[in-house]
Amino acid sequence: MDDRKKVLVVDDEAQIIRVLRHILNAHGYAVRAAEDGEAALDVFREWTPDLVLTDLQMPNIDGLELCRRIRKGSDIPIVVLSVRDDEKTIVKALDSGADDYVTKPFGTNELLARLRAAFRRVPEKTSDVIESGLFFVDTTAHNAELNGHKLKLTPKEFELLVCLLRHPDHVLTHSFLLRNVWGDYYSEQHEALRVLVGSLRKKIEADPSSPKYLLTEPWIGYRFHPETK
Repeated sequence: MDDRKKVLVVDDEAQIIRVLRHILNAHGYAVRAAEDGEAALDVFREWTPDLVLTDLQMPNIDGLELCRRIRKGSDIPIVVLSVRDDEKTIVKALDSGADDYVTKPFGTNELLARLRAAFRRVPEKTSDVIESGLFFVDTTAHNAELNGHKLKLTPKEFELLVCLLRHPDHVLTHSFLLRNVWGDYYSEQHEALRVLVGSLRKKIEADPSSPKYLLTEPWIGYRFHPETK
């Protein structure tokens, strides 16, 4: 039985696919490839990979839409590999469900380190229930509730909420939250965190402009106050 980690590579450039296949095979990964998002979804359903490594600019279904569709039913790691390095594109990819973002051209050692980090962030399949104030979270079932009402959260919103609930009424720095939600490589991407906090507030606060749970600590980070009333 082949017990290698399975990586689905998605890119419309044949040369990039050949390079990635060679690198990943040489380091113990099983690899399949697709030339666009539509073909990738077919491989995804058939093969069930452990990680998806995808480009953004592709015909038919692009990388952003691929991330969104995968995230509708799976929490597997998704790493974007793209020539675009502007902050707006990076934030959009992360908000679409990507776990990490690597720019082309890439170094082999960095890419492999990013993949290892993405695999380490996959949650263990053990039951973990968190109850704090009016909040209830079951990380195994990926279920979050506020005052008995189920919250419809994206994977990153869910990870942020779990991190906050594990440290109630503590001031958590921007870098701490970024490392816990995205990993060490994003410890300075404060804009990505600001966008994620804003989207989470819309789902848990009666008035996101005047939050009572997810509080801002100016210039430092955030504090979560899961009050009971």
